[in-house]
Amino acid sequence: MTIFSGWAARGRAFFSDNKGPWGAPPGSGGDEPPPGNEPSGPWGGTPRKGPRPQVNSLDEFLKRSRGRIGGGGGGFNFGGVPDRSLYAWAIIGIATLWLLFTTMHRIAPEERGVVTRFGRYSHTLSPGIGLTLPSPIDRVQKVNVEEIRPIDLGSAAEETLMLTGDQNIIDIAYQVRWNIRDPEQYLFELATPEDTIRQVAESSMRMIVGQVSLQDAIGNKRGDIEARVAEEMQQTLDSYRAGVVIQGVAIKQADPPAAVNDAFKDVTAAQQDAQSYINDANAYAQQLSQKAQGEATAFDKVYEQYRLAPEVTKRRMYYETMERVLQGVDKTIVEMPGVTPYLPLNELRKSAPREGAAQ
Repeated sequence: MTIFSGWAARGRAFFSDNKGPWGAPPGSGGDEPPPGNEPSGPWGGTPRKGPRPQVNSLDEFLKRSRGRIGGGGGGFNFGGVPDRSLYAWAIIGIATLWLLFTTMHRIAPEERGVVTRFGRYSHTLSPGIGLTLPSPIDRVQKVNVEEIRPIDLGSAAEETLMLTGDQNIIDIAYQVRWNIRDPEQYLFELATPEDTIRQVAESSMRMIVGQVSLQDAIGNKRGDIEARVAEEMQQTLDSYRAGVVIQGVAIKQADPPAAVNDAFKDVTAAQQDAQSYINDANAYAQQLSQKAQGEATAFDKVYEQYRLAPEVTKRRMYYETMERVLQGVDKTIVEMPGVTPYLPLNELRKSAPREGAAQ
């Protein structure tokens, strides 16, 4: 109630004839205060006659607040610094920080900074510290040009069926690895670069698979298919000015459809067994051929020596033949003139008791 009564008294004083809220203004001809050290009003006027108006709690709070912050002057000041100077220094600090963070840009070694001026491409910043105009005039978008980004197409859960060149169906899953080559083209030439790469990869794979047989697609021709798909993708994306490089294509799965997969596996196993038998036969034939060639070469060399010295060659061949024949015999009997033949005494001793027992 004290607050409301105080504000009501001020309102009546304010709307009174030629008087301020605390009395008549100076020189208005009203009641003049007696000379002396009388306190003046809040706006420099002299207070009205009579007792001072009652000070309410709101006035007292404002006065105490002004005294705590920096005195009773108009407005807030801190330590004698005017309010306008404080605001100016705050604005200057904010502007300096804004210029510092929007004009200097650190670009990592694997990055490039694409600068747009009012939304239009301006230039590209190389690795290091780059300078631009402050934002929002220039904006910098950092792009990693060394990161290898994979895209997986097809999976074990879903069939990705394609038609081969021999009118068979194959379920294929593969991965495409790529990275950014030209940041400007990558950001501004295509609306959705990754979706475009995915669609180009699927189109290229279907085209290449349609040119090979099923056996080549599920057999040992995968490497050739992967290389051809990567080359076809690169040519197509270059024509689109996509600004990317295809690092490679890897086929993870290449099988017939699930309904006939078991039958195809049996056929493949039989073909592998047949090829294994063929390889074994070829190896044995090659071994025999090499052995025959070696024997023929040895015979030719012996014949050349025989032509030079027939008697010596005959004797040598005889000795070598006898050595091969007799090397597996336990006993060798050599009969020479004037020498008693060899008597098998051990055999006779073993057989003698048997003969006696028989008698």
